[in-house]
Amino acid sequence: MKSAVVVFPGSNRERDMLYALELITGVKPHAVWHTERDLPDVDLVVLPGGFSYGDYLRTGAIAARGNIMPAVARAADKGVRVLGVCNGFQILCEAGLLPGVLMRNAGLKFVCRHVKLQVANADTDFTRKYARGQIWNCPVAHGDGNYFTDDETLARLEGEGRVGLRYAAGTNPNGSLNDIAGILNERGNVFGLMPHPENMIEPLNGATDGRALFESVLEAVA
Repeated sequence: MKSAVVVFPGSNRERDMLYALELITGVKPHAVWHTERDLPDVDLVVLPGGFSYGDYLRTGAIAARGNIMPAVARAADKGVRVLGVCNGFQILCEAGLLPGVLMRNAGLKFVCRHVKLQVANADTDFTRKYARGQIWNCPVAHGDGNYFTDDETLARLEGEGRVGLRYAAGTNPNGSLNDIAGILNERGNVFGLMPHPENMIEPLNGATDGRALFESVLEAVA
């Protein structure tokens, strides 16, 4: 599987993501600087975590208007899988590739710890290697992970099975609506989530619960 990781000023998880993708797919990913206007021919585009542009204005707001983002949108329109993790999720929402917004955590504090995720929909290109209802561990590290949207959009997300992951009961770290941890676009090829599966892929991480997310995309592409 060919992949690319987009790097913005302030990104700080791109190396983790590049390592995870190469470890799991066996193919070295492309690192794409935000000033580029085109993407290489790839099967997966990833927007990694971090603090793009220092989180000025709103988290992800400046990065969403970067030179590379029209190319990301074109790739999504063509059916290329697009994954946004943490700040990447915020960027996808700000760019209109996913609905809703990520607000300040309900407790107004930065949260950095492990949480339990529950698979809400296992019939997606990003979760197919999990079982529906499966609970797995994953780290989070964010100050603006409180997912919010209007009632109509929330009903559509829920009714169309576009909530891929939730925080398991009692573990919501940020106040996110309906315990939402990750959502999909209508087509199902764009996925944004706040937790960091790239940091839970090998025994040295303490567990390998996050591997299945990347293996799901690998299987979908194959």
